[in-house]
Amino acid sequence: MTINEKDLRRFSGSETLTRFNSLFKNALLTEGALYVAKEGGAYWLMDIIASVQGLPRVKAEYFQSWGLHVYEGRTALAVCDDGNGNVLYTQAIEYTDFSLDHIKLYAVKDGARLVIMLPGEY
Repeated sequence: MTINEKDLRRFSGSETLTRFNSLFKNALLTEGALYVAKEGGAYWLMDIIASVQGLPRVKAEYFQSWGLHVYEGRTALAVCDDGNGNVLYTQAIEYTDFSLDHIKLYAVKDGARLVIMLPGEY
């Protein structure tokens, strides 16, 4: 499963929000984030984002910027910050076959819901 930067640029705004995991009923994906999950084989990344929302530092932020950095050897690091570079959470990934070296996603709280999106959909 591969995606590229050009694929991601076509997403701006989103008309549809999709629940992606029954464990995280309030976490929804925009059309672009769903594309990353499906075509990029990255449901695991969406799970990471949704699963840490109860941590105090993450929970306190209504806007989160998430970056995935894939390194040589196919290890990776998921980093969440508050949009101003203040790191809230990091998680090392021992192996990934994700096709991009880097991707950025936003997670925005809308009432009780968490909406995960590409920056172009914000």
